[in-house]
Amino acid sequence: MNLPWHLYIMAFVYFTAGVNHFRAPKVYLKIIPSYFPNPKFINSASGFVEIILSLLLLYPQVTNRAAWGIIALLIAVFPVHLNMLFHSKASLNLPIWILIARVPLQLILIFWAYQYTFSNY
Repeated sequence: MNLPWHLYIMAFVYFTAGVNHFRAPKVYLKIIPSYFPNPKFINSASGFVEIILSLLLLYPQVTNRAAWGIIALLIAVFPVHLNMLFHSKASLNLPIWILIARVPLQLILIFWAYQYTFSNY
């Protein structure tokens, strides 16, 4: 496959993040807002979706659809970042500046994924 190097990086990032949902579920369960039903399912499902989307990014026929899926996923998990920012139990004891930085970082990640929504390789 002759794909741009930055697409491989994106696939690696989401694959690694997806695997971590299964490798260290307790971390993710702490940050899921309490008003979400069935946090274990949400954790497993989001990890599974991240893994699948990361792999689909590497298939030129569906790269653009996988990128749209990543955008949808990033929007869906946005409440987690707000939960971490506003609830100390969910903050994982991270410094406040990191918690604040995570919010605009989501927008940067969405923009990065958007770059592949109209690309065919």
